[in-house]
Amino acid sequence: MSETLYRGMDRAEIDRQLNLRARWPEHEAFFARWAEESARVRGRVGGHLDLAYGDTPSQTLDLFLPEATGGAVPLLAFIHGGYWQSLDKGDFSYLAPPFLDQGIAFASLNYTLAPQASVAEMAGEMRRAFLWLVRGAGDYGVDPGRIFVAGHSAGGQLAAMTAATDWQTLGPDAPAFDPVKGACSVSGVYDLEPLRLSYHQDVLGLDPDEAVAMSPLRVIPKRAGPLICAVGSEETDEFLYQQDAFVAAWRAAGLEARVVELPGRQHFSAVDALGEPDHPLFQAVRDLVLGENRS
Repeated sequence: MSETLYRGMDRAEIDRQLNLRARWPEHEAFFARWAEESARVRGRVGGHLDLAYGDTPSQTLDLFLPEATGGAVPLLAFIHGGYWQSLDKGDFSYLAPPFLDQGIAFASLNYTLAPQASVAEMAGEMRRAFLWLVRGAGDYGVDPGRIFVAGHSAGGQLAAMTAATDWQTLGPDAPAFDPVKGACSVSGVYDLEPLRLSYHQDVLGLDPDEAVAMSPLRVIPKRAGPLICAVGSEETDEFLYQQDAFVAAWRAAGLEARVVELPGRQHFSAVDALGEPDHPLFQAVRDLVLGENRS
């Protein structure tokens, strides 16, 4: 009889719940479309590409700015997924245009992938990126007091960890105010324990303490801006469960959390909704960034 390891699941079931590429073999078509559409966006919109927020080639971001608005603009910074092991900021430029059309700047962030970096090190890189944005994005016409974070899958975990940061504990690097005014996580990973027990462990190398410390479900902040969560209705039970648990914990702490439904979406089509102007997810994030409350 197989050993139960997590939430009544054995290793084979954990792997089945987390092996998204096997579940949806069409993922390759999504990756190709994202890259192609993003290349077209960069060719049409331009942007400030490969801006360095740190010292290594992976510590860079792409920044896209709306046409002149007559004042400083808010910014949505996006963190890509790929199970902390793959994909690139350049694959997600395609999400930028709808936000630019609303007068919102858009940044796509890179980070060092596993196994070259641990998840904890990636989270540190994202904090460093936000410190850079607060201190440097004003040079590009961005309002440093209106910066928001969004992420997909592993990027959702990094976005949630960034939003949960107690910035005042960073010592000399502490900003004068919390850099993250609100967050959106799409198909996020909020408990890393099943990852540690899965086939991903061969690359991620999580130890038990890191799995807890890097699980947004386990590190609910005392204060944070509003949170939007969305997960595709067709995703695996584990992803549905983790979002429910995370949102419940966030709300139990007295924090604001909104769920946007994604009917008919699976893991790879879920993130597309963030860039679709007519989709409720895009509209919710737009309204969060613009400070609007539309019914």
